[in-house]
Amino acid sequence: MANTTFSGPVRSENGFKSITKNSTTGAITEITTMGGAPVALADGDVTLTNATHSGRVLVVPDGGQDNTYTLPTPVAGAMFTFVYGGAAADATDFIVDAGSDTNFFVGNVAFNDTDDGAASVVFADGDSNSVLQVNVPGSAVINVMAKDGTNWYVWGSVTGATAPAFSDQA
Repeated sequence: MANTTFSGPVRSENGFKSITKNSTTGAITEITTMGGAPVALADGDVTLTNATHSGRVLVVPDGGQDNTYTLPTPVAGAMFTFVYGGAAADATDFIVDAGSDTNFFVGNVAFNDTDDGAASVVFADGDSNSVLQVNVPGSAVINVMAKDGTNWYVWGSVTGATAPAFSDQA
């Protein structure tokens, strides 16, 4: 594979895509799209894809119910950034689900409690926690990046009355 070096700016009207190519079949797998508009997630459960969601800001709505956003199979480098976009503290939760305890989270989320002003850090167990529940957020930014073809790094911050929680699949 050749490398290309540019001495000036590189522009694209529709973002850039990071891909992998299977050396046997030639099949292309899209890992992430860099650039492009944010994606407003539906007020409902959504199964995310690398082609549509990776590399973009994912705006989480002020939900009418708890919404689950299920990650695709991890591909190293795939990146998902969830930002709570409600105009007030949400009365519902949003859940980021890796789909299987085999595809667990490694990392933590900082929590700022609006009830007493206390700050804390909530950690995934690093061996089976594949669900992150962001409880009634006032503000939230959650970053999830595929560590490899199995697991996910997670980090971010949540401000609200109830701490986020990591768990295994139900």
